[in-house]
Amino acid sequence: MFEVVRGAPETGAASRESGLSFISESVGVRVGCHAVGRSGSAPVPSRSVVWRVCDVPPPKRLCRWLIGGMAMETLDFDSEDLELTEEFLSQAYTRMRIGGDVERTRAHVSRNVVGSVSVDLLEFGYDMSHDADVLNKVCLCNVHSGSIVRRYFPDGAEGSFGPGDVFVYTPHDRPYAGVIQRARYNVVMFDPLLLPRVAAALPGRKPGPVRLTGDRPVSPAAARHLRHTIAYLSEGVCADPALSEHPLLVSAASQCLAASVLNTFPNTALADPTIEDRHDAHPDTLRRAIAFIDEHAHRDIAVADVAAAIHVSIRTVQAAFRRHLDTTPMSYLRRVRLAHAHADLMAADPTTDITVTAVAARWGFFQLGRFAAAYRAAYGCPPHQTLLHRGP
Repeated sequence: MFEVVRGAPETGAASRESGLSFISESVGVRVGCHAVGRSGSAPVPSRSVVWRVCDVPPPKRLCRWLIGGMAMETLDFDSEDLELTEEFLSQAYTRMRIGGDVERTRAHVSRNVVGSVSVDLLEFGYDMSHDADVLNKVCLCNVHSGSIVRRYFPDGAEGSFGPGDVFVYTPHDRPYAGVIQRARYNVVMFDPLLLPRVAAALPGRKPGPVRLTGDRPVSPAAARHLRHTIAYLSEGVCADPALSEHPLLVSAASQCLAASVLNTFPNTALADPTIEDRHDAHPDTLRRAIAFIDEHAHRDIAVADVAAAIHVSIRTVQAAFRRHLDTTPMSYLRRVRLAHAHADLMAADPTTDITVTAVAARWGFFQLGRFAAAYRAAYGCPPHQTLLHRGP
């Protein structure tokens, strides 16, 4: 028998943050900041805090890693106990009440997290009703099988979704309810502040918060692109801890998801530049913006950071780059980072274990194929050729 208890009296700050502890009565061992077996425990490296319960089926595991100063979590939960499932879901998402009308209430939840984005895979072998509090995160759903009926409050219409559907499960500030009907699906969550950060790069960005104003895709093509983005995050960046050690790559992956969301769902992000914005977009503004980007290309910066540093509006920065360079600030930033990656490859010792993937990740390029294509277009050879010192 397994019991879930709140609190972590002896497991350090990261454990207290999670607020969830597991005890195995059959083994009689509390699992905290050690990888625990039946005969004892071994210390976990200082960069890691691991929660784990492993015993007779069904296993229930909650693990948390702190890698490179960023939180990267994995969850793996499997149970037929409805009460335990409710407790787990309330800890992993938000406080909720669930129900099921069958004897076998099998639930499985796994999670990968990188940066502020989590990609979960959930599977319920029964019809699971739920009534939940606000999540405080943007929550998307991608259905693989079964169906989902959900409604958010106070004024959200009820929606029914099946295989192939991708939709906004609930706004970040609304409670919600529904029924998971023997479904297998992804839940993707991220900080709502990521949307205005990414929207700042859009030409004509309207100042202020960004809200999603609809829960269904604007087109089938946009929905397909978002599903592909979710799959890439889940199977690529989130699944590889080594990639998650690179802050720029984590930022690029998170922003790629947010951009896809803004492209997929109706939102409040766009407005036309003002006359003042166009007037201020003179060459000196461009020079100062370029100087800031060149100096800070190794950091996680966005258009809003550039605008704040040179004391103009976001739209002024965008207008200056468009008028004088016929490009965008973020395109220029990618060009600068590509140049840094080229310099690193030129300086690398090919007899060491340095790889093109590692260099690309260091400079925020998480899609290796696109990095290679951009590199060849800029330097006339593939990046691995430069690494081997056989470039032109």
